[in-house]
Amino acid sequence: MSTGIIILAAGNSSRLGSPKQLLHYEGKTLLERVSFEAIKTLFKPIVVVLGAYAEEIGMEHKHANISYTFNKNWQSGMASSIAKGLSTVLSLQKNIENVIITVSDQVFVSTEIFQTLVKKHNNTSKGIIACRYEKTNGTPTLFNKKYFEQLLSLSGTTGAKKILIENEDDMTTIPFEKGYIDVDTRNDYNNLINNK
Repeated sequence: MSTGIIILAAGNSSRLGSPKQLLHYEGKTLLERVSFEAIKTLFKPIVVVLGAYAEEIGMEHKHANISYTFNKNWQSGMASSIAKGLSTVLSLQKNIENVIITVSDQVFVSTEIFQTLVKKHNNTSKGIIACRYEKTNGTPTLFNKKYFEQLLSLSGTTGAKKILIENEDDMTTIPFEKGYIDVDTRNDYNNLINNK
């Protein structure tokens, strides 16, 4: 069953003051870390959605196995980046069965997490497989094609969380113990670096 990956990297890191996609951890930028984990899965296509800082990020990130797309409406919120990413995936592979939506600042996203999402979908036939951490469900999240129309019509800053809430009966989760660790502030980044 074919699965694509959308990496959301369009935000302007307003609380950090500089592009968090370009912060380094263990020798790679945060965006490179998730990109390389996606590439190792062999899931295709892999689409990175850029917005703010697209030029700076693009100068450092050029991978033959990844398609980069620019969301000119990135300021309107995450929903527009999800729609842009999915429409790009569909333009590359119109018969795709599933997409995994992930973000560029969850430092410990791994190939295994992506693969486990797909395995869980195959084993349960649930249309949504989310990651579970700190009593919440979140990214990375797999959506079956039956949710593509809803994803394409999202608006605002809420992302896809409302689709999870509205379809709990068709959703299950996998554990992602370190999923809560992301980088929103300079303090988050300092904690990450100092707690290695």
